[in-house]
Amino acid sequence: MRTKKTMLAAALAAAAALTLSSCGSGTDSAKQPVADVSMDTSDKAATVLDQPFTKPDLVLTDTHGKKFDLREQTKGKPTLIYFGYTHCPDVCPLTMSNISLAKRALPKADQDKLQVVFVTTDPERDTPSSLGSWLKAQDPTFIGLTGDFPTIQAGARQIGIGIDPPKAEKDGTVVSMHGAQVVAFSPKTDKGYVLYGEDTTSDDYTKDLPKLITGATP
Repeated sequence: MRTKKTMLAAALAAAAALTLSSCGSGTDSAKQPVADVSMDTSDKAATVLDQPFTKPDLVLTDTHGKKFDLREQTKGKPTLIYFGYTHCPDVCPLTMSNISLAKRALPKADQDKLQVVFVTTDPERDTPSSLGSWLKAQDPTFIGLTGDFPTIQAGARQIGIGIDPPKAEKDGTVVSMHGAQVVAFSPKTDKGYVLYGEDTTSDDYTKDLPKLITGATP
């Protein structure tokens, strides 16, 4: 039987129910939960939220340099949203690769339905062109979005993801601290009802995507 937990943001930090990690090192505010969340937890990769997130109200620029209204242009479509950056050495490329592998296992009709949205947390370096090139190597249908950092940060906070402005380390490396969750939005309600952490494997996504496509609970 699944245990139902209702927690405030501070309690989430203590329980590590929403572990907000980063591509890099450090202890910045991006690691802190920024939203109150109620959810069902189990030993599955998927965390089904009791209180689904409203899709972020974000209007950014896509990899073709065109305006992209996230709510309007993904309305009624199964959508996965992830915040990260192309210079990330580990978590971001692995997450996108895992989703890409799982997507390829879907029937072609379902592949066409799925929207995978990657929102950069490092917009100064992730231009539409560079972001497009990076995502094309993962899956040419993945949607990449960039824009001004305050707008991106505010959009991330709407779904409980903390991100900090990119920061240069002593060795010159630029690190973007960000939450590493993937949030799945239902095509039925347009609500973010399932959460995946950075340890989610391609097999986990392969198992769950057929259900997410229909708005079912994994």
